[in-house]
Amino acid sequence: MGKLALAAKITHVPSMYLSELPGPHQGCRQAAIDGHVEIGRRCRALGVDTIVVFDTHWLVNSGYHVNNAPKFAGVYTSNELPHFISNMPFAFAGNPRLGQLIAQRANALGVETLAHDATSLNPEYGTLVPMRYMNRDQHFRVVSVSALCTVHDLADSATLGRAVRRAIEEDYDGTVAVFASGSLSHRFAQNRRAEEFLHRIWDPFLEETDRRVIELWERGDWRTFTAMLPMYAEKCHGEGFMHDTAMLLGALGWDRYEAPVEVVTPYFASSGTGQINAVFPVTPIAS
Repeated sequence: MGKLALAAKITHVPSMYLSELPGPHQGCRQAAIDGHVEIGRRCRALGVDTIVVFDTHWLVNSGYHVNNAPKFAGVYTSNELPHFISNMPFAFAGNPRLGQLIAQRANALGVETLAHDATSLNPEYGTLVPMRYMNRDQHFRVVSVSALCTVHDLADSATLGRAVRRAIEEDYDGTVAVFASGSLSHRFAQNRRAEEFLHRIWDPFLEETDRRVIELWERGDWRTFTAMLPMYAEKCHGEGFMHDTAMLLGALGWDRYEAPVEVVTPYFASSGTGQINAVFPVTPIAS
């Protein structure tokens, strides 16, 4: 029925918005912005109607949640970094039908998931920042999935990803892209040293591990990566405990996935953290 047309791991660093504004950091994240624009262009070329975002800034303490309100609009200021993202307008349509289908499939697979369409809850900036650059014209509908999961198993998040794939391909009549919106290593720079680390990784261990991970991705060695993901998420302070990445790989086949990624925006540092935009080719899931 439906089609999963594009999958990606994407950055959402708030310095992308800062990069737009006049001042000493103007233009500092142009490469990341250009990467988002390119991924959005590819989605258009593939006929994507809806983007599903696994958002590592949506914190949940019980269950999995889908924000599938029919429309989102407002002005956003980050409670974490209000000096980076302040009064940023946003507007785009949701897709209540797809959100409900995802929740139904996840629950059928034993992962408790609630879809919220009659809600005043707006997306977090893990969704809002990429949509600013990919979806300025409100071309795509958007479904946001909680991926800062504080008491959840990565295996359940992988199952949720598998449910997303099934909902798209077996229940939905349309074309969808899925994004894991989060970093690689995610150890922010220590307070008072933020400016010093705006373009640096906090620790060499984190950078070397990130670069090794990218090598695995580029080789398509998903058996090695999925086996090391829990420890990688723990030791390298994975954003959202890397539940977004587990969801993405669950949608692609987990350790049976074999495709090498295409890096769109090369690895870069932001406020101590490791970032990338990378497209994960969508292939049939091996039986």
